[in-house]
Amino acid sequence: MAIGSPLFRKGACSPLLLLFLILFTTTTVYASVGDRLPEFQQCVQVCKTENCLPPNTTPLPLHLRLLFWTCPSECDYTCQHIITSIRLSRNEPVVQFHGKWPFYRLLGMQEPFSVLFSLGNFWAHHDGLHNHILKKIPATYSMRPYYVWLARIGMASWFFSAVFHTRDFRVTEELDYFAAGASVLYGMYYTVVRVFRLDRVSKRGVRKSWTGTCVGLYLAHVGYLKGVGWDYGYNMGANVAVGVVQNVLWTWFSVRRYNREGKGWMVWPGLVVMWVVAAMSLELLDFAPVWGCLDAHSLWHLGTIGPAVVFYRFLVRDSEEVLRREGRLKA
Repeated sequence: MAIGSPLFRKGACSPLLLLFLILFTTTTVYASVGDRLPEFQQCVQVCKTENCLPPNTTPLPLHLRLLFWTCPSECDYTCQHIITSIRLSRNEPVVQFHGKWPFYRLLGMQEPFSVLFSLGNFWAHHDGLHNHILKKIPATYSMRPYYVWLARIGMASWFFSAVFHTRDFRVTEELDYFAAGASVLYGMYYTVVRVFRLDRVSKRGVRKSWTGTCVGLYLAHVGYLKGVGWDYGYNMGANVAVGVVQNVLWTWFSVRRYNREGKGWMVWPGLVVMWVVAAMSLELLDFAPVWGCLDAHSLWHLGTIGPAVVFYRFLVRDSEEVLRREGRLKA
């Protein structure tokens, strides 16, 4: 599954424009209005003084300590909601703290709906692997290992997404970003292999070169973020650029095959592309969380579950079609 745009419908509004709009209207937030408010800073300071200094340290419940909540972070969380409640009572807008909306946590999870929907995406890849790829595609099909790794990398990326949304630390953020980058880049890698049939023995040399190129790109990407600077704008740009490439390829591939053969399931990749781009558009709607826990980012994660389910079914249908044709040619 990939992020991209169908560019072949005359008169259609190009989702490619939407992707670049997302890219250039998304800014990095290191500090927010909320954590600069004097009343918030005073609240945190008073809370720490009264609850975090021995011998009067207030103990935290076990489930919070297991997720590495501390007395200072508990004060920060509590004061976010105190200040938010006061602002709402004055008909003032909800503001962000430390670059995030003030979410109500659940069992210590900072963004419970993002965790839930990340796990939903994890399930979609797990189901695609075990109930479709491994069960329905013969081991003799040369693309099967690529699809197995697609599912495994997808599962890893969504697992680390769930971890990051459970507790936002530097290490969980890095794991989330690196796993997501691997998933997006692998999506471009296997897309090129499938579309241009680099899995064939006759294209072994080209396949090795393409594999080396993608491995090098990923190492350079991680090296830049770790060694040069943690640049959110660069990371967003790199992922969008790679996503555009693979989705343009899938859309061209599906439109060409449908126009040639007229089978409905052959347009599924193009529909998946449009579905994912529509889900990505939610990132432009950065609103305060409904009920204190459901925001645009979590809805984006919800919107990517369905496309993954559909796409694994497409891979099975596509594999069956390829094997049927190869069998006919050999016969």
